[in-house]
Amino acid sequence: MASQRANRGYVVGSPEDEIKILEDMSPTSKVQHHNKQILTEMRTQNFDVIRFATYRTACKLRFIQKKTSLSVVDIWNIIEAFRENGLNTLEPESELNSSRVESVLNSIYVHLNKRLPLSQQVDSHQCVQMLLNWLVGAFDSVGRGKIKVFSLKVALSHMCAGKLVDKLRYVFTQISDSSGCLIRSRFIDYLKDLLALPTAVFEGPSFGYNDTACRSCFDNRTQINVNDFLNALMADPGPQCLMWLPILNKMAHVENVFHPVQCEGCHRESFMGFRYKCQRCYNYQLCQDCFWRGRTSGNHGNDHEMKEYTTYKSPAKQIGHALKKSLKCVPKSNAHVPQFPNTPEKKLDLSYIINLPFEEILELLKPPTPVPVRNGYHESSIVTSQSPDVLSIDSGNSPQSPSKLTESLNSMCIDDEHRLIARYAARLAADTKDAVSTIMMLTFISLTKFGSRDSNSTFNQDFIRHL
Repeated sequence: MASQRANRGYVVGSPEDEIKILEDMSPTSKVQHHNKQILTEMRTQNFDVIRFATYRTACKLRFIQKKTSLSVVDIWNIIEAFRENGLNTLEPESELNSSRVESVLNSIYVHLNKRLPLSQQVDSHQCVQMLLNWLVGAFDSVGRGKIKVFSLKVALSHMCAGKLVDKLRYVFTQISDSSGCLIRSRFIDYLKDLLALPTAVFEGPSFGYNDTACRSCFDNRTQINVNDFLNALMADPGPQCLMWLPILNKMAHVENVFHPVQCEGCHRESFMGFRYKCQRCYNYQLCQDCFWRGRTSGNHGNDHEMKEYTTYKSPAKQIGHALKKSLKCVPKSNAHVPQFPNTPEKKLDLSYIINLPFEEILELLKPPTPVPVRNGYHESSIVTSQSPDVLSIDSGNSPQSPSKLTESLNSMCIDDEHRLIARYAARLAADTKDAVSTIMMLTFISLTKFGSRDSNSTFNQDFIRHL
């Protein structure tokens, strides 16, 4: 039989005994059990010995990212999963039960495996269960097995891969009004849910939510647009409660950077990740593991100022860069936050779009049928037209030549078509720009079907020039 270690929080024993225990558990107990498993694996990484709370928190959340394979899911795939599962139509305070959350997570990993080669595909079932249990443990403190829609969006949008600016822009769309201004109450809810992530990895004392968190991000300005929001949260240094957030996103880019230098702490010939160089000791460099854990050697002390490096440059490149900098040939770094329109972009209104049957679309796309000409006149124009010019042709009293009459008839037909097209285009288009493009497209189709060869070629050139 399985035995339970005291004060450890997990079950040990044979796999058969563990499966039997899991089958006998209630759903809430299963969630707690799987959540303890992933947290126990996190504890084995010995992150708690890291001296700095910001890096300690970022390392723990990065471990959750990689363990659940969210590190290979882009922010845009997360947003698409929200839309596919109908979360964009639900109120932020709506609650989702565990089965609904599991369905959302399952769709994320199913689409992920479709994009990955067979050799790199993930165990979707295992990832869904680990992530589901961790999310429930983070946002369901009372044990009801439900998560708010807004909490799920905040957690997944920040725990996935992608640029921090893209994540924050998406979040701003969820906490702003139609005019593009921040809603304070929604921002407070956002901070509570975001700071629940460090709390879920036992970093609540350092980065848990408190009443001063909101005031540390913004002053008493009445209106805050998307640029103010990005500048505040992406500043260096940023708000005290969110200092772990940019480090978490930076880790994904730095953990594969190779430094071909020796670490003076562990004496490795090369290492990956962050590199730290002492500003007092000559050429004294440490890897991230030694610096974070306080390992030193020689006369170097932990109170020495260290500079962090996320890339490596050879000594030759460093000399060249220093020479260019002294000659002022190096352009200034463009590290400022990109600017975006203060007001949200107008969405395309598709309520007036008419869905034509497929047969009618094929009919419009057919090539033009040549019109038979007899005695210099278009037969269809003579038979169908009821204009005075045509009547004069029949009576033989017209002073015009056949070629000029033909051009006049063609221009009249095109004018009638233009008026008809304009009426339909006004109904189809939601604004002026759409109306212009729609009119030109329909005119192009009508001329392709009914117009002469010369007028078609001329219109095609004008149409392509407009595009």
